[in-house]
Amino acid sequence: MKTRAHVIISGVVQGVFFRAETCNLARKLGVKGWVRNLIDGRVEAVFEGDEKAVEEMVAFCHRGPPSAEVDDVEIKWEEYKGEFDDFYIRY
Repeated sequence: MKTRAHVIISGVVQGVFFRAETCNLARKLGVKGWVRNLIDGRVEAVFEGDEKAVEEMVAFCHRGPPSAEVDDVEIKWEEYKGEFDDFYIRY
């Protein structure tokens, strides 16, 4: 089953390779979508793919890379749209 998750991660999540690690893991798992820094210091991402792989991405967002300190993850589960060809970092 395919699914989509829109997440916003709060804490020490910028300047700690959060986007790069998210992108690497998503591509490894075959998850499509994007990740970007927000002006207020949070990170936002959209994940699309197989339910198990997307759930693994959401789990990663709760811990992040080693230098990150995640305080909160807002998750909005959405209907799968299949609108992405790859996973990329948005600027």
